[in-house]
Amino acid sequence: MISKKVTWILTSIGLALILHSSCKNEKKDPIAEKATQKTKMSIKKNSNPVVYFEIPVTDMDRAIKFYTAVFNFDFEKDIIDHNEMALFPFTVTDSGISGALAKGEIYKPTINGTLIYFKTGNIDATLKLAVKNGGEILYPETSNGVFGSVAEFKDSEGNRIALHRTADQ
Repeated sequence: MISKKVTWILTSIGLALILHSSCKNEKKDPIAEKATQKTKMSIKKNSNPVVYFEIPVTDMDRAIKFYTAVFNFDFEKDIIDHNEMALFPFTVTDSGISGALAKGEIYKPTINGTLIYFKTGNIDATLKLAVKNGGEILYPETSNGVFGSVAEFKDSEGNRIALHRTADQ
């Protein structure tokens, strides 16, 4: 079984190669070009394109306490590229992606950025746990019909986080 860190590193290498090849102001590196082509060819067009996320934090212990209380997650702490990380659970056999809480100079919590949706079986109960642990409701539970229901809250660090519940739950 591949460890979370190895998975993260392999994903990062593939993304770095893609980003490197897309730089318009640099000469093309033939080795990177070939590796990028292989990476692109290995990504199926019908696959889910997002593979990893990072949620910025300013206080790692507070953030771990918050996400553990709200979602009952266990975290694996690590230092990656000089940044403090707390890796969310990851299972190769389950659907979905995983990521990390990330603390470092480049990580700035915000409600004005990319929105991550966490799956939950009970949005109301999850929102109550978020509020009880220092969060704030930003968007109440709203039905999207056959697509399920969604809601949003601000976490302990000031990030906007979304919840999703499938319609069949």
